[in-house]
Order: sequence, then structure tokens, then C-alpha cells
Amino acid sequence: MDLKLAADDLLYQLETVVEQLKEEDFSKPLQILSDASLGQHVRHTLEFFICLVDARNEGVINYDNRKHDKVIEQDKSMALSVIKSMREFVMNVDGNIELRLDMSYGFEQGDEEILSVKSNLLRELAYNIEHAVHHMALLKIGVATEFTYVKLPEHFGVASSTVRYKAGN
Repeated sequence: MDLKLAADDLLYQLETVVEQLKEEDFSKPLQILSDASLGQHVRHTLEFFICLVDARNEGVINYDNRKHDKVIEQDKSMALSVIKSMREFVMNVDGNIELRLDMSYGFEQGDEEILSVKSNLLRELAYNIEHAVHHMALLKIGVATEFTYVKLPEHFGVASSTVRYKAGN
């Protein structure tokens, strides 16, 4: 499966889960997720893709500069709209462009030294796939413990390498 299809498949899986959630369950804080909501994990995942969309035009990607948009994490229909938009973006990626990835690992205000490395659009798309799988695994825990009415896709929150490994054993 190519990168675009892999990303689209993950976003489609995320879309199917969000569609099934009741509006109030989407934004409900869950103790098992350290009082985060499913909506917060969805928003976080989507904002990484949004950073990639912005980077395509700016040439620089910095995941630290996400907007932390409360509307996406609290409004299920807005989250679904963003998912659809990100699916469209992913499927329309044409070619590869060089990017600069900026990041900071300081914990204190004022300790925000920017580190930069060379990257590219497809490398960051691959990173977004891995990042999405990680957060989908957390979503899976929340759904399985709190919202059992939601039917999860077969490999939701499981890395493709793990699926292949388990199939071979």
C-alpha cells in the first residue's frame, strides 16, 4: 500500500469511529485517558496533518505551533469536516517537496531553542501515519472501556507492521 492510501485508510478509520460516537461522548473527559476526551485525541491527531498542509505552502513544519483548536475537539461535525479535508489533502499529494522541520524540546518558558532538520513532505506524511496510529490506539482504549456501542474497524490503532507480524505467527 502506498503512503497516500495508508494515510487515507487511517483517516477513514478515524472518520468511521467519530461518526458513531454520540456528540456528548466525543467531548467527555475519560479517566482512563488521564481526563482527556476522545475529541482531544482526534483534534491532536488532525492538527499534525493540518501542520503538514500548512508546511506545503511555507516550506517549514513545526508541530509545536498547533492551534489546539477547541472547536475540533468539542464539535463532532467540525472534526468530521476536518477529517474529510485531510483525506482530500492526502489523496491529492502530488510529488515530494523539501521541508525544514523545526522543533523544541525545552520544558520551561524561555527554554525554547529551535532545532531544525531537513525533511520532506512524504517523510512527514509517514510520521503523521505513525503518530495517528499511536493516538488511535489510545482512542481504542477509551472506546473499548467507555463506549462499547462503537464498532471499531478491525485494525484500528494497530500498526501495519504489527498486523503483519501477528499474521505470520
